[in-house]
Amino acid sequence: MTDRPPDLIKFLGTAGARFVVARQLRSSAGTFVRLSGKNIVLDPGPGTLVRLAKSKPAIDVAELDAIIVSHLHIDHSNDVNVLIDAMTSGGLSKRGLLYAPRECLEGEDYVVLKYLRGFLDKIAVLEPRRTYSFDGVSFTTSAPHDHGVETYGLSFDRGGQKISFLVDTRYFQGLLDSYAGSDLLIVNLVRLNPHESGAVLHLCVDDVRRILAAVRPRKAVLTHFGMTMIRAKPWVVAQQLGDELGIEVVAASDGMALHLD
Repeated sequence: MTDRPPDLIKFLGTAGARFVVARQLRSSAGTFVRLSGKNIVLDPGPGTLVRLAKSKPAIDVAELDAIIVSHLHIDHSNDVNVLIDAMTSGGLSKRGLLYAPRECLEGEDYVVLKYLRGFLDKIAVLEPRRTYSFDGVSFTTSAPHDHGVETYGLSFDRGGQKISFLVDTRYFQGLLDSYAGSDLLIVNLVRLNPHESGAVLHLCVDDVRRILAAVRPRKAVLTHFGMTMIRAKPWVVAQQLGDELGIEVVAASDGMALHLD
C-alpha cells in the first residue's frame, strides 16, 4: 500500500480583476490541485511561483505534473512560462504537461514562449466539451465561456465525484448544462453587482445565485474577487447565499486548503 499525499485544492491566490491584482489586495497566484497523487496548477497568475515556494508546507515546483490555463488574460497566465522553466529545471529534465486554449499558443497575443515548449513532455490544446486524461487524472472542459477571449472552465472526475472550476465569464444559460451535476463547484465571482455598462464579462452575485440554485452542488467555493466583492466582504456574501439556498457556500482566502478526502 503506497503512502500517497491526500487530494486537495489550495487557493494560492483569490484576487480577480485589475485593481485587486495591481494593488495585491489579495494574491493573484493560481490554484494548486492535487489529485491521484498528481500535482496541477490551474491559471498561474502573477506571483504563483512565489506562492508555491512560500506555501506551508512548500510546494516543490519541480514536482508539478501539469499546468492548465483557462484563458490568456494576464491574471490567469502571467507565470506560465516561469513555471514551465522551473518544473523542467530549465529544460534539463524534459517533463510535464501543459493544457491551454489555442489562443494561448497560436493567437496574436499568445502567452506561452516558443523556446520553452520543447521542455515539456506534451502540450494539449483545450477545446470545448472535451475530456482529457493523464496518469489517472481526468477532466472535461465546459462550453466556451463568454469572456472576450477563448476561455474554458473544467470539471475533474474524482471517482465519480465532479469537481468543477467555473472560471471567468458573463452569465449565459449554457453554464448550467456545463456544470450540472457538480458535487463541488468553485466559482470566480468578480463583481457584487452587474456593471452599469453591461459590457463587463464577469459574474456578479445574482448570476452566481442563479447558477447555484440550478446546479445545487454539495458545496460551493467563491473566489477570484474584484474590488466590489472585497468591499462587500466575501465571507458575508457566501454566508448569505448559503442561507438563502440551503447549500454550503464558503469564500476562499489566500492559502486556504480544501482537503478532498
